Amino acid sequence: MNLFEKIFNYQMITRLENSGTYMITSQERSWLKTMLNHPSASHAFTPVTLEKLESVLVDENTLDFSDAFIEKARSKLRRFITSQAAIQLTYRVKDDRTFTNEMAFPYKLEYSLVKKEWYLLWYHIRHRAMMSTKLEKIESIKELSISPERATQIGLDIEKLLQKRQIHATIEVIKEYNRELSRILYAFSCFEKQVDYDEMKETYTIRLTFLNNEAEYVLSKLRFLGKLVRVTQGAHLQRRMLESAKKALARYGES
Repeated sequence: MNLFEKIFNYQMITRLENSGTYMITSQERSWLKTMLNHPSASHAFTPVTLEKLESVLVDENTLDFSDAFIEKARSKLRRFITSQAAIQLTYRVKDDRTFTNEMAFPYKLEYSLVKKEWYLLWYHIRHRAMMSTKLEKIESIKELSISPERATQIGLDIEKLLQKRQIHATIEVIKEYNRELSRILYAFSCFEKQVDYDEMKETYTIRLTFLNNEAEYVLSKLRFLGKLVRVTQGAHLQRRMLESAKKALARYGES
């Protein structure tokens, strides 16, 4: 900026200030519009001033704080999970009903790669059942005091419930694609697995362990890998892969 530009800007700002006019950025306008949506705004301004501000900002966008709130919730929940603390949980369900101050024991934060959303996997202390709730549906979290012995017992109950929800499947790597083993294992990197090699047949087998609500994600990986692998054990996965193959043949196969 040269000397003449500085002089011009100084003169312009001085004239604006003398006339009671202030320049604000687009971010400041968005912030102001967001704050005007708060219930306390009606007490901070007179009706005339509030109406004038709203009319001036009518074309501005409000700020989206959802990502920040979800990140804050994740951070708070991680602390509760690490310290094995119970909580009082208030959350909404699909039909917008609200459940207030449910006694809960947070177990794990999960990210759904299919739905691109964060979930809290938690134990319902009163119903003795595992629950899954979207973070964006959680209204409030409060720490609940329980004894270390009770926390240990709840942990054992959770493990028993999760074992009942576990699914096992065996996937065979087609011999011609053994060189793609690292790529195949990477596709299933987020699951518990055991890899075996049969020297006689020169084939690798992968035994996967996952929860029943993760089956669709496993199927998406199997479809992505295509002819590189084959499901040899796991009735549900075999049935769904057969359905996918039939649909593909119906659409693209020869008549």
